[in-house]
Amino acid sequence: QVQLAESGGGSVQAGGSLRLSCAASRYTTSGNCMGWIRQAPGKERQAVAALGSAGPMYLDSVKGRFTISKDNAKNTLYLQMNSLKTEDTAMYYCAAADRGACFLIPSWFDYWGQGTQVTVPS
Repeated sequence: QVQLAESGGGSVQAGGSLRLSCAASRYTTSGNCMGWIRQAPGKERQAVAALGSAGPMYLDSVKGRFTISKDNAKNTLYLQMNSLKTEDTAMYYCAAADRGACFLIPSWFDYWGQGTQVTVPS
């Protein structure tokens, strides 16, 4: 069974940075689409970044601030988040698909982690 374990969340002041990590087990990160999905209280899930065979893609509101990357040797996905804003506050989930093509759509992904909380106080 595929397991995705996130880490790296926390509370940071606006303008600060965090790096999220996602360690994958029983899943091959190489060649497959992986992404980060977030959900704020009372809001729908939102795919913020994905990385697949066509390269990285980002939600418009995080472009230039967030960077998604993979270390296939470690089977680990990362999300570097810079210049954080209060509106970035959410639970962040690592997600993975059984295909190389990617879309920034939460329903595209087959597997999900438990999530890690990111809080940027106002």
